[in-house]
Amino acid sequence: MGHDHQHNVDSIGDRRLGWAIAINMLLTVAQVIGGIVSGSLSLIADALHNFSDAASLLIAWVARKIGRRPADHFRTFGYKRAEVIAALINLVTLVLIGLYLIYEAIWRFFEPQVIEGWTVVVVASIALVIDIATAVLTYTMSKHSMNIRAAFLHNVSDALASVGVVVAGALILLYGWYWSDTVLTLVIAGYVLYQAATLLPKTIHILMAGAPEGITISEVIGAMEHVTGVLNVHHVHLWQLDEHNNALEAHVVVDDFGQTETVKAALKAELVQQFAITHSTLEFEVVACGTESC
Repeated sequence: MGHDHQHNVDSIGDRRLGWAIAINMLLTVAQVIGGIVSGSLSLIADALHNFSDAASLLIAWVARKIGRRPADHFRTFGYKRAEVIAALINLVTLVLIGLYLIYEAIWRFFEPQVIEGWTVVVVASIALVIDIATAVLTYTMSKHSMNIRAAFLHNVSDALASVGVVVAGALILLYGWYWSDTVLTLVIAGYVLYQAATLLPKTIHILMAGAPEGITISEVIGAMEHVTGVLNVHHVHLWQLDEHNNALEAHVVVDDFGQTETVKAALKAELVQQFAITHSTLEFEVVACGTESC
């Protein structure tokens, strides 16, 4: 029953991602056409951002499919890190897009162009509606996945960027402030780079087998050494298998080797309850004479 429930949840999530990808791709095409017709760089900038969102969702969808594959002799820990790798690809792409937008915006200062304000307002308003719809589709899933959470935040920022583009179009219509389009492009680029700077370190940390956030080795060792029968814990390695699963390996010195199974069960329970470490490998040692030299 639990397996069937999870399968249904995954199927619903996949369908939501599919709809989100489709509407974002259609929006991207509409914005590019609108940007070319109107001459608006900020509209094209928003289109590139939306395209990155669609690509991000597509990569996340593929990664979800790969991540469900069970462990095998080739990937003994399973394939869950596929989603972390997908996040890294998406974030690096965002950095490149953000830098490109800054380059284009600076170039516009030297070669300003005439912009059709009404086209900008209409297309950006459509974009705002679609950004909100995509955010609604991905909101629930974003609570449990780094990839989907990043995509959700991108859509929220897209919605804000679309509001800004509408404002720029209105300023052009009312006052002829063509420079506002360039300023909005820089703002959108700033959003892109900020999001990447926020999520990229966390993604790299997982891929570098870093310790889980909020957990230190000293705290883990202290908790393990408080378990009855444990004399010393050393040679400890702590890392994240993926976004939701923590792992540990350690050498444990015990005073009675005959109680190894009891001590192991107590240690594993402590690791799960206090630190959410669900995968632990413990190697037991015994000190016969009570001195470190033994």
